[in-house]
Amino acid sequence: MGLRLKIEGNESINLPETSIISVRFGADIPHDSNARSTDLGSTVEIKGKILAAVGGEAADDTGKIARWALVPAENSDCYRNAKIDVVNASQIVRQITLPNAFVVDYEEDFTDETGTGVFTLLIKQKKDKMSALTFEGGFSGE
Repeated sequence: MGLRLKIEGNESINLPETSIISVRFGADIPHDSNARSTDLGSTVEIKGKILAAVGGEAADDTGKIARWALVPAENSDCYRNAKIDVVNASQIVRQITLPNAFVVDYEEDFTDETGTGVFTLLIKQKKDKMSALTFEGGFSGE
């Protein structure tokens, strides 16, 4: 199974299947609610490898993600279109699109044991734009 991430805003960010380790999609509903709440949100946690540029290859786009995480709320570019593809046997099993995603948390972890860094990106869909989020599956091919 492969995972791909594409983020569009003032600049494009693409992380291929070799970079992404895991994706966790969640619906955020208040746990203290006694009925279906209208206070609905959604988060996606993406973990991946920070790959070094080797042999003339271009560096991966994780640096661009770090810069996106630092865009202040006053700048409209803090909201971007994020698309995650879950691929199995060359077919898209799931496609999650957050058209107004913003960074909640971003971390990079480097150790000398693994030889590569690991990042964790937590994004949310802007709450007043929840109806624009799409979660699709069952595609017949790419």
